[in-house]
Amino acid sequence: MQRYSHGAMRRCSGRTDSNGVNASQGRGYNFCELAFRSRLNASGAFTLAELLVAVGVLVLLVLLVSQLLNSAATIMTLGHRQMNADSQARELFDRMAIDFAQMVRRSDVDYYLKSSTTANDCTLCTRQRGNDQIAFYSTVPGWSALTGAQQSPVSIIGYRINVSGTTLSNRLERLGEGLIWNGATSDTRADGRPASVIFWAPLNPWANATNSPFDVIGPDVFRFEYYYLLKNGDLSSTPWYATSSVRGMQDVSAIIVDIAVIDPKSRVLLSNSDITALAEDLADYSGQPLGGLLAGWRTFLDGNTSLPRPALSSVRFYERSFYLSPASL
Repeated sequence: MQRYSHGAMRRCSGRTDSNGVNASQGRGYNFCELAFRSRLNASGAFTLAELLVAVGVLVLLVLLVSQLLNSAATIMTLGHRQMNADSQARELFDRMAIDFAQMVRRSDVDYYLKSSTTANDCTLCTRQRGNDQIAFYSTVPGWSALTGAQQSPVSIIGYRINVSGTTLSNRLERLGEGLIWNGATSDTRADGRPASVIFWAPLNPWANATNSPFDVIGPDVFRFEYYYLLKNGDLSSTPWYATSSVRGMQDVSAIIVDIAVIDPKSRVLLSNSDITALAEDLADYSGQPLGGLLAGWRTFLDGNTSLPRPALSSVRFYERSFYLSPASL
C-alpha cells in the first residue's frame, strides 16, 4: 500500500461526506487513499497514441529486418550461381588444357578446324558461324566408345555444342574416342570407312556415328567460340599467316577459347529455341583484341530486351588462352 505523509493523512482524516459523517469513520477506506490510487494507476498505463506509435515502430523494424534478410538471400543466391559457373568453367578449361597441350601437331595428320575453305591441306577445315566445333588427335589415353573394350594412347578429341533439339540441346560436349590402330570396328561413316579411325564426314565429325562417343562436359555452357594466336603475335580466325596451308598448325602459338554459361535456374526461364537464338546472336570472332569478344557479348546482352532480364543477368562469359606444344613436323 502507498505510504503517505502525516500531513496529507491529517488533511484527508477530517474530510466528511454530504451527510456530515467523517470519511474516515465506519469505512474500510478514505477519499485520500482512493485519490492516490487513481493517480498511481493513471500514471502506469499507456495511452492509445503511445500504443499506436509503438506498433508503428515495431512494424517498421519488422519490414527493415525482412528487407535485410531478402537482400542477404538474394546476394547469397547470386553468389552461389556465380561460384557454380566459375567452377564449371574452371573444370572445363582444365580439361581443355590437357587435351590441347597433347595435341598431335604434324603436317601429315588431319584436323577439324574453324578456318578458311582455301586451306589446301586441311580437308575438314570449314567456316563456322555461331557455335564452333573442333576436333584433333591428341596423345591423351582413351577408350574406344564404339567397341567399349579397347584402350589406346592416342585419342580423337573434339568439342562442340549439341544442337540436336533434345533435352541435351545447347550443352557443350566432349568427344574422347580412343584410336583403334587396326580399325577393327563395324561402325562406319557415310563413305564406308571405319568410324573410329579418322573423321571422314565432310561437315560434322559426329554426324554418321551410330553410337554416341561423346559426353556432356559443360551442361550449362551454350556458346563456344575459339580463335588463334599466331606465332607472329597476330590474332586470327584462320590457323596460318604466311600461306593458305595449315601445315600441322605450325603457325599457331595458342588457341583462345570463349564460352558463355547460364545457370540451371535461369535456363528454365528460356526455351531451347531461345537459347539457340541467343547463342547465334553472340557475335563470332572478327579480329577483336584479347577480351574484345567478351566485351561485345556483354554489350549485346545488356541491350537485349526480348528475353527475360532475370535469365540474362545470370549469363557469365569466360575466356582462356591455351598455349600449344611445339609442332613435330
